[in-house]
Amino acid sequence: MIPLLLIRHGKTDWNLQKKLQGRRDIPLNDEGRTLLSGNRIPEAFRSFRWVSSPLTRARETAVILGGTDVEIDERLIEMDWGAWEGHTIRELRETLGPSMLENEKRGLQMTPEGGESPADVQKRLRPWLLSLKEPTIAVTHKGVIRALKSLAYDWDMTDISPVSFDWNCAHLFHVRDSGSLNVEQANISLEQI
Repeated sequence: MIPLLLIRHGKTDWNLQKKLQGRRDIPLNDEGRTLLSGNRIPEAFRSFRWVSSPLTRARETAVILGGTDVEIDERLIEMDWGAWEGHTIRELRETLGPSMLENEKRGLQMTPEGGESPADVQKRLRPWLLSLKEPTIAVTHKGVIRALKSLAYDWDMTDISPVSFDWNCAHLFHVRDSGSLNVEQANISLEQI
């Protein structure tokens, strides 16, 4: 099994406004950089290979946390929120009404207009999981981590998550040769410098 440590990028202005960022290349804000700069990856993971989403907020996070020779992999890009990008869930519920609520109830099959579903994200990630050959740290996005969490727990996203993830922590998965995975340890605190 291959260890895979997943980390969500640091805070951006859109995170603070609760806007769906999707593929929009929003950088970290000053608060995000400051919070990250006081942390590093725990010692047990420092020899791992680093890989990142191509979006600036993920690449910045990897470098601030000590990533060297960080590889970029397009498959780690955030879920495509289509027409929903730039809006809050609250705004969408008010604007789209019952159709939004029905779409949300679809869990893994929830699909924003012109975007991709969490199930689509899983399909894009499966070949990436199979390609892993060494212990890896991946800096990516909430939608990507939730899609992998869904695979690990066989969670269809129609109800409450079986385990709560703290998005300021790292999460250790193990990837099997088949590409399936399990969560070894959730909510691993970063070390303070």
